[in-house]
Amino acid sequence: MLPYLKYMQWDNKIHQVIDEQPYPLLFASISGAHLYGFPSPDSDFDLRGVHILPVKEVISLNEPRETIELSEIREGLELDLVTHDIKKFFSMLLKKNGYVLEQLYSPLILKTSPEHEELKEIAKGCITRHHSHHYFGFSDTEWRLFEKQSPHRVKPLLYIYRVLLTGIHLMQTGEVEANLVTLNKKFCLPQIDDLIAYKLSGAEKGVLLDSNIELHNDEINRLRAELKLAEEKTHLPDSASARPALNDLLVRVRMANL
Repeated sequence: MLPYLKYMQWDNKIHQVIDEQPYPLLFASISGAHLYGFPSPDSDFDLRGVHILPVKEVISLNEPRETIELSEIREGLELDLVTHDIKKFFSMLLKKNGYVLEQLYSPLILKTSPEHEELKEIAKGCITRHHSHHYFGFSDTEWRLFEKQSPHRVKPLLYIYRVLLTGIHLMQTGEVEANLVTLNKKFCLPQIDDLIAYKLSGAEKGVLLDSNIELHNDEINRLRAELKLAEEKTHLPDSASARPALNDLLVRVRMANL
């Protein structure tokens, strides 16, 4: 059972989807609004994970299923599942991809393995100062989209705050924290609690009651500057050191699934 899920009736259905996957899973976790701490009552469940292709499919002339995607509504439960083959996922870890880090370190675990725990240790050597670029890029793109909306929606604004605070925290500590509620215990931004409370009580596409976009614009710019300063002062390395260990784990896992 998953005690962290708001709607316990979904637990068996979610695990059923995970169990139906065609390949062994290194791990599977929950991402999206449930991980970030602000799911609406009608939010879907974003399931993410790593599957392990058998060697015969990797070396075949046929294109291997490096990514598996599934979107469906199952008995009222809206699901979005994405898993990557272990080699593709490891390559993404080495490319300063904040999304895969957050999936790997998500505490909302649906399936795990000893290799999952090993990977979490190894992946610490993938985190560099350049991960800040991921969070800068996401916040810039989302803010431009947010500004064009009429009326303005709550969810995109929460995503912008979330990625900036995650990025700042990562630069300052080297730790991946994607939950905005947890992050705001550190950053103490009063508008965050109000936005989250409104999102939790309303629809997924709820709009802002507060039209003071200028206030949010000023705050987002301040956080961007804080992220830039955190990047400049971080003790994180310039490049990843985990490639040899990732390669070793990849070979061992692949050979174990001949």
